[in-house]
Amino acid sequence: MKSAPAKYAILFFACVLFHILGTWTLPLIDRDEPRFAEASREMIERGNYIVPYFNNQLRLDKPPLAYWAQVASYHVFGENDFAARFPSAIAAALTAVLILIWGRRMGGEKLGWLAAIIFTLSLQTFVHAKAAVADMWLVLFVTLAHWAGYQLLQSSTLNAESPTPNSERTNQTSNIKHQTSLWWGTFYLSLALGFLAKGPIAWTPLLTVGVVIIYTRNWEVTRRFKFVGGILLMLAVIALWGIPALILTRGEFFTVGIGQHVVNRSFTTLEGHGASSLGMYVLLLPFYFVTVFISFFPWSIKLPWLVQRLWQNGKTGVDAPGYSRNPIDVYLISGIAIIFVIFTLVSTKLPHYTLPAFPLLALLLARHWHQQAADEGRRSPFVRIAGATGCVWIAVALVVPSMVARFFPAYELFQVSRASLQPNMQFAAVEFQEPSLVWYFRSRIQGFLTLLNKRRAAEFMSATGPRFIVLPTPVAGKIFASPPTSWRFFTVSGVNIAKGKRVDLTLVLKPE
Repeated sequence: MKSAPAKYAILFFACVLFHILGTWTLPLIDRDEPRFAEASREMIERGNYIVPYFNNQLRLDKPPLAYWAQVASYHVFGENDFAARFPSAIAAALTAVLILIWGRRMGGEKLGWLAAIIFTLSLQTFVHAKAAVADMWLVLFVTLAHWAGYQLLQSSTLNAESPTPNSERTNQTSNIKHQTSLWWGTFYLSLALGFLAKGPIAWTPLLTVGVVIIYTRNWEVTRRFKFVGGILLMLAVIALWGIPALILTRGEFFTVGIGQHVVNRSFTTLEGHGASSLGMYVLLLPFYFVTVFISFFPWSIKLPWLVQRLWQNGKTGVDAPGYSRNPIDVYLISGIAIIFVIFTLVSTKLPHYTLPAFPLLALLLARHWHQQAADEGRRSPFVRIAGATGCVWIAVALVVPSMVARFFPAYELFQVSRASLQPNMQFAAVEFQEPSLVWYFRSRIQGFLTLLNKRRAAEFMSATGPRFIVLPTPVAGKIFASPPTSWRFFTVSGVNIAKGKRVDLTLVLKPE
């Protein structure tokens, strides 16, 4: 237990267990989770691990790393909700371990543990570590890149504050010089893997490093980063996937993945997430500076205190004489600010977009909270807050999923009809096009979902062969008022979470 690897293992497995709680009872939430889960399944079916497909159509929204992780999970656990979400729990647990190690190097073991726990128990981490999406893999590699950048900068620009004696600091500096190549490779490989997780936003650590170099005016350190060679290495790693993907899609992966989902997302709203006019865009500029108080809960209660402390330290320079602000703070604040500012300027907005900043925010808060406790010599309320929060999140994870599962219409419709489903059935939907239909019903059906309008519903069901159609219950009653006696009807009520409205669905099934 006293060895560092044992502590890292304890934290890792505790985090994995914490994050997987409830993931097997909560249905996948429309729309992103079923899209990721189904695209990974279709990768296996096609044997094509370069280009993702969803419902037999190209899915060019995201690079493939999250799909690869889900494919590996499916091979271990089978194709189910738990397996689709398990990789996110692994990524979140690995991020917590990185934060612990980084925090220990930055200010001692207690700081590392504080930061790792703050990150793990933050509301947005709690939610996305249980989600079958790519965000936690992005967070993992952005954090690793930030840490590597910190290590490359440390001996010259960030060594103004160290918890160790001078003799040990000299040894550490010597060590860092010998490990420069390792950190250099880690930095650029992390940027590449982060891109493969969720695109160019993974390159924000480059901006963080640039800001710190400009702030400290230590131009000599740029030699360590070898930016030209490093960026070429990063692009070469991305190209191992990117070039085959561009060839197979005839360039569409770039025009859609970058053009639509990066460029257009910056200037227009996608799927209604963000501002639809200039006036609304201006009103939403403070969006993330408000939502952070929910996303970073319960630790957001300390954010006003943290801002005040940083402001005072910046004015007085008490932490590091010769600097207007402590350089470690500069690094962490720069990384946080860059992510918040980028997404503030982007038109499409969702609360979790700033999640890659949370590891840095956790380290910054833990660093000053730890300092305050040491300076004042009094017991911190941290343990009580962490304990209460952990208990609440565990209770929520164990109780809430089973309570709300019945309100997921696609999941419930699949459960009540699964005994009647046949692998060779064709299936269609009218006025309900959520991806969860594809994910759940394709676990028993070999074909793909056909989207229809009301006029073609009767025509679809009159064709030969076993088939079924999903449509709103009132529409089903009108179109299929006098069905053949062999047909079966299954009806459920629930909530379309993607649209935020109640739905009543009926599945009309023709056995033969």
